[in-house]
Amino acid sequence: MAAPMLRGCCLGRCWALACIDSGSRHGRGAATGFTCSGKRGQSFVAQQPLLTAQKSRKGEHKWAAVVGLEIHAQIASNSKLFSGSQVHFAAPPNSLVSFFDASLPGTLPVLNRRCVEAAVMTGLALNCHINKKSLFDRKHYFYADLPAGYQITQQRLPIAVNGSLAYSVCVGKKWRQVITKTVRIKQIQLEQDSGKSLHDELRSQTLINLNRAGVGLLEVVLEPDMSCGEEAATAVRELQLILQALGTSQANMAEGQLRVDANISVHHPGEPLGVRTEVKNLNSARFLARAIDYEIQRQINELENGCEILNETRSFDYKLGCTVPMRDKEGKQDYRWLLLLFMPEPNLPPLLLYDTASLPAGADPQQVINIDRIREQLPELPSETREKLIQQYGILPEHSFALLNEVGLLEFFQNVIKETRAEPKKVTSWVLNIFLGFLKQRNLAVNESPVTPSVLAELLNLLDRKVISSAAAKQVFEELWRSKGKTPSQIVSERKLELMQDEEALERVMDMKRGNPRAINKLIGLVRKVTHNRADPTVIKEILEKQLSS
Repeated sequence: MAAPMLRGCCLGRCWALACIDSGSRHGRGAATGFTCSGKRGQSFVAQQPLLTAQKSRKGEHKWAAVVGLEIHAQIASNSKLFSGSQVHFAAPPNSLVSFFDASLPGTLPVLNRRCVEAAVMTGLALNCHINKKSLFDRKHYFYADLPAGYQITQQRLPIAVNGSLAYSVCVGKKWRQVITKTVRIKQIQLEQDSGKSLHDELRSQTLINLNRAGVGLLEVVLEPDMSCGEEAATAVRELQLILQALGTSQANMAEGQLRVDANISVHHPGEPLGVRTEVKNLNSARFLARAIDYEIQRQINELENGCEILNETRSFDYKLGCTVPMRDKEGKQDYRWLLLLFMPEPNLPPLLLYDTASLPAGADPQQVINIDRIREQLPELPSETREKLIQQYGILPEHSFALLNEVGLLEFFQNVIKETRAEPKKVTSWVLNIFLGFLKQRNLAVNESPVTPSVLAELLNLLDRKVISSAAAKQVFEELWRSKGKTPSQIVSERKLELMQDEEALERVMDMKRGNPRAINKLIGLVRKVTHNRADPTVIKEILEKQLSS
C-alpha cells in the first residue's frame, strides 16, 4: 500500500513517508501536579459493563470509586488535520470551511505534518511507546455538525500507547509533604473534531457552525487509576501544563481547546467493579472535580437505596452542581453495533514513522518524520522546571507548583529575581501572597497587572536596603496599583515613608514619649515654623500630649 502524503501547515507542500514496522521507546521523567490524598482504584481497562450494579449489603458502608478520563486537546496548528482550512477561534461562523470539511463528493483527506509531529512529541513527553505504524479509522455516528456521518480517528492502532503521567499529592502537617502518584496512559490518538451546534430554544431551531469541523485533536485516554475529583482535576491540570510547555496545544479550556470526558463507577473493595457512567464535555478543572465527586456520591446513594446504576452518558449542570442524564448506552455494547461504528479509513494508508536507526540512507529529512529528532527537541517539562526552582532558589515544593499553575507567573517571578537583590524566598512570598492576591481580588491575569517585574524589583530593593519598612512597602505597593507611571521611589518620597535613620531625631521622639519638655518645645517650634507662626503653641502642645498618651 502506498504511504500517505503529509501536508505541512503551509499550503502546497507535501511530504511522503516510507514503511517501517519496528517500535520505538524512550525514557523521560513525567511531570507532577498537586491534588488531594486518596486511594487508588482498580483498573477497568478490560471491564465489560455489568448488567446491574452491585446491591449494597446491610451493614456495609465502605465504597471505592474508580475514575478514568478521556481528554481531547486541540492541536496548535495553523490548519486542520486533513484540509488546508485555517484554524482561528471566534472567526465568523462557517468562514473557515473547505470542501473536504463540508464533506462534498470527490474530496480526499491530506494529512497535516504538524499534527503528526505534535502527537509524537506529546507521546514522548508522556513516556509513551510510539508506534511506527498506525492506522486511521472511521467512527460512524450521525449528527448535524458531522457532515460526513463519520469521524476519522485511530481506534485500532493509535500513534502512541502505554504512557504515564505523574502528579503530586500534598499531605501531612500544613500540606508540606508531597507524594507523587502516577496514572497510566492507555493511548494517544489523532482524530478530527466535529462542528458546533448552537441550539436556539426561542426559535426552536439549531444553527450549525462548521469552523471547528476537521480541526486536529489529540485524544489522550487515561486508565482508571484515580479515585476522586481532585485527583482527576490535578492530572488534567498537569497534562495542560505539559501540552503548553511542548507547544503542541494551547490547551485553553475556556476556548474549548481542552475538553474532558470522565468515566466513573463505585464498588465495594474486593468485589467486581460497578457499572460506569460517562460525564461528557467538561471544560473546567474545577467543574471536572465537582462533577466527579457529585457522581460518586450519587451512585453510592443510589446503590445504598437498593437502586441500579445505568450505563449512561450524563452532563454536568454547573449552575445546579449536579449531573443529569443525556442518553442511555444500553444496547450499544452489542457486537453488531461495534461493526457498524468503526471501519478502516479507505482514503488514508497506514501512517509510518522512522527513528534514526531505521532511517534509510539518503532519505530527505523533510520527507519523513524522525522520532529521535523530535525527542531531541523536547523542551523542559513542568516537573523539571519545578525541581530546578526548588534547587536553585530553595523555595518550598508547594511554591514551585503555585508559580507554574498561574499563566505567566513564573516568567514574572524570574524577571523580578533578575532585577532585585532581595532573597529569593522574600521574592517568592511577595509574588505569591501579595502580588497574586491583588490579581485574584481584581480578577486580572498576570499580563494585565499595572505592576511590572521591574517596578516590584525596585520596591523590593528599597525594602532590602532598609529604606522603608515592610508595612510601608505594602502601602507603596497598594499605591502602585492606583498610580500608573509612578515609581516606588517617587511614592516613598511623596508620602515620606522612609525609615528614620537620624539618631538625634529618634532620641527626640523618645524624649517626647518620656515627656521631656525640651523635646516637646522643639517639636512645637517646628510646627510653628511650618505654619508661619500662625499655630497656637498651647493647642499644639495639647495635641502632642494627646497623641503621646494614646
